[in-house]
Amino acid sequence: MRIALARTRDFEKVERIALITQAGLRNVVIFPEKFGDRYVRLDRPHSEISSWSIWISYSPDLVHWGDSRVIMKPLAYHWDEMKIGPGAPPFKTDKGWLHIYHGVFKTMSGAVYRLGAALHDLDDPANIIGVSDQWILQPEDPWEVSGYVPNVVFTCGAVPEDDGTVKIYWGGADTVMCVGTAVIDDLISLCLSVSRPPL
Repeated sequence: MRIALARTRDFEKVERIALITQAGLRNVVIFPEKFGDRYVRLDRPHSEISSWSIWISYSPDLVHWGDSRVIMKPLAYHWDEMKIGPGAPPFKTDKGWLHIYHGVFKTMSGAVYRLGAALHDLDDPANIIGVSDQWILQPEDPWEVSGYVPNVVFTCGAVPEDDGTVKIYWGGADTVMCVGTAVIDDLISLCLSVSRPPL
């Protein structure tokens, strides 16, 4: 598996640009702003390397990526202890870049995917200010508990609104799309007051 980059202005015509990862990388999200003269992305190698962790990488042109390193790991005996990965592209708040990510917990009846929140520094996204030690969403509704892949909520979008809320989009059991609303300040507070170390 490799990640490809494409561009469109009207969602009718699509320009394929390049493959932007080596084999075995998943869950790539790109920050919507450049930092200095470089683009920044989060991803997760699909292997046992570094405990299924979130990595950061940099690029001058969105095609060639490097300076990669681990910035966040799953934590043993916690809700995301098996593996973590980027979710929706991070969005800017006055306290930092808020990132909704997914974490996996292994049970006797299979894995459970939940969503969590992390807050990255506004100027240096490799610096994580806080990671909520509590999940913000877990499979509970029938369409999240049962489906193609049971017990999964997997985020794929986060759209901040002018009223201080964010619409979070997620897949339920790899079968349906769902959306819910959260208060941005509540998510930031979880990252800062109920926090755990990123590494």
